[in-house]
Amino acid sequence: MKANEIRNLSVEELDKKLIELKKDLFMLRMQHATNHLDNPIRISNVRRDIARVKTVLREKQIKQ
Repeated sequence: MKANEIRNLSVEELDKKLIELKKDLFMLRMQHATNHLDNPIRISNVRRDIARVKTVLREKQIKQ
């Protein structure tokens, strides 16, 4: 997910997206621990998406 796409979302949508990404990261970690993960690079991609969402949320908090 690109930063421009994230900036177009509302605060409520960003909160939902953050929760969804954290659940995905948890599931990916569980799959990695049990050796059922096909693409381990996906873990780092999800972590970066979480960071992007948190950054945009913080930017919106500062503007208010």
